[in-house]
Amino acid sequence: MTPRHDLLVVGGGPAGAATAYWAARHGLDVVVVERKEFPRDKTCGDGLTPRAVKSLNDMGLGDELTRYHRYGGLRAVAHKRTMELAWPQHSVFPDYGYVVRRRDLDKMVADHAVAAGAELLLGTEATQPLLVNGLLEGAEVVDKATGQTGQIQARYVAVADGANSRFGRALGASRDRAYPQGMAIRTYFESPLHDTPWIESALDMRDRNGNSLPGYGWLFPLGDGCVNVGVGLLSTFRDYTSVNTSHLMREFAATLPSYWEIDPNQPLMEPVGGRLPMAGSVYPKVGQNYLVVGDAAGSVNPFNGEGIDYAYETGKMAADLVAEAIATGDGGVIGRYPEMLENNYGVYFRVARIFARLIGKPALLRQLTRIGMQSRPAMEWALRIMANLMDPDDPGPAEYIYKAAARVTRATSAP
Repeated sequence: MTPRHDLLVVGGGPAGAATAYWAARHGLDVVVVERKEFPRDKTCGDGLTPRAVKSLNDMGLGDELTRYHRYGGLRAVAHKRTMELAWPQHSVFPDYGYVVRRRDLDKMVADHAVAAGAELLLGTEATQPLLVNGLLEGAEVVDKATGQTGQIQARYVAVADGANSRFGRALGASRDRAYPQGMAIRTYFESPLHDTPWIESALDMRDRNGNSLPGYGWLFPLGDGCVNVGVGLLSTFRDYTSVNTSHLMREFAATLPSYWEIDPNQPLMEPVGGRLPMAGSVYPKVGQNYLVVGDAAGSVNPFNGEGIDYAYETGKMAADLVAEAIATGDGGVIGRYPEMLENNYGVYFRVARIFARLIGKPALLRQLTRIGMQSRPAMEWALRIMANLMDPDDPGPAEYIYKAAARVTRATSAP
């Protein structure tokens, strides 16, 4: 007889591994299916914000993180000005981040979930939901190497197979196209500034002729001789679908500040890109016995394109709810998941959606960055808001500005 697990996690990335770790810590019988073999690469800036670091610390991975490059804040570059902005002091989150290649990070967290008691099946793809009399009972799976098919049965399923989740779509989840979507592309270069204590963001990108380019650029030092270099763009930009991100990447690399000493003609790999659903744009996020977490649920911050921290956080929420449902015998417990997401991110993501619409207008974005780069306090407030590091226990101008924006947002009809 096929064993029936407590929880099947579809996907072994940040959301899936966090879900598995916390579920295993609750004592659940957890199995994770991941279609790739670890270590594997992912399109990502590789930067961990203080929110993500807290989640990793909570999982007991703080010591592991010290093997990687630690940084203290953001260097903003725009309109021929440069400003270094330290991560804010906070009552909950640390004042530092790390830059860790995803091939290392995801393996680290997945291995940690296994050490906690989860079972990890690499090279195994969940091809479709396993339905019995219309009820979800697990997944049909295939071993990618051998082609052997099978079934995994579980009482609950966490859908964590990333952006454009195929398993989620098979269950009826879909992205609301009224929400913003991100598009990003990145590669790696060698640089003597590989261990600088700042990640860098270009807020006013221009091509080699000085013409303004849509989107924003980043340089994240890895501390190992290399720098992650990439560009991102929001779908709120009018000509979003016609933008050639490879061209955008080439122009950005060709115009990087000279102090990085990067040869734009010598990337260490071909640039790779992807799309990111944002602001909780995927619905439904919960069913009778399944929950959708991380990028599969569109849990990416439109302010900065960050998704790893929300993947870890939503994974823990899902694991806690499944554990409670099993402990109490009340499957309806997982129905609280959308309310938890709303309480934690609802208003913030709605404010971020408004921001995304505003910066989709290049002229307005240039004006905002021009004004901001003339005021350190304004940029520090912006950093705190955009990284979702407001501190209700120690409110300051950033918190008051955000509260005002939230009040306006609540007064609108935006869902």
